[in-house]
Amino acid sequence: MMVSWLPWLLLVVAASVKGDAVQSESMGHVTAHFGKALAKCREELGLTPEILDEFQNFWREDFEVVHRELGCALICMSNNFELYNDDVRIHHDNMHDYIKSFPKGEELSPKMVELLHNCEKQFDDIVDDCDRVVKMAACFKRDAKAAGIAPEVAMIEAVMEKY
Repeated sequence: MMVSWLPWLLLVVAASVKGDAVQSESMGHVTAHFGKALAKCREELGLTPEILDEFQNFWREDFEVVHRELGCALICMSNNFELYNDDVRIHHDNMHDYIKSFPKGEELSPKMVELLHNCEKQFDDIVDDCDRVVKMAACFKRDAKAAGIAPEVAMIEAVMEKY
């Protein structure tokens, strides 16, 4: 069974983000590292170029997170880091540990896990894991932007080579 994406989720935000620049920078590191798992999942899931583009554009203002296949990709990517339990729900301890492993992650972790958990609860009644995860990802994107922790595209691009 596949596991959902979280840190996810982890990706890019418009230049004028309100909020904590330290957490936004840390989110850039989390996103860049998490994105490296996409290569492993590309073959496993047979992802189309369109889905790969969707992941790369996730944080852009004009990008809508809606495709079920993106949810499946996020699950696969999360499995690489053991970020979900067997029921494809957030593994809180592993998520905290994963986020804390990045620069300034200690500061980002509580807020990010809280946002992810709140989004997860909103869609808990959706049975299909991929559908639930893509809705959760869209919720997380919106809430991370509102909280000022979403990374800027330039930040993600700057740290990609570190991972």
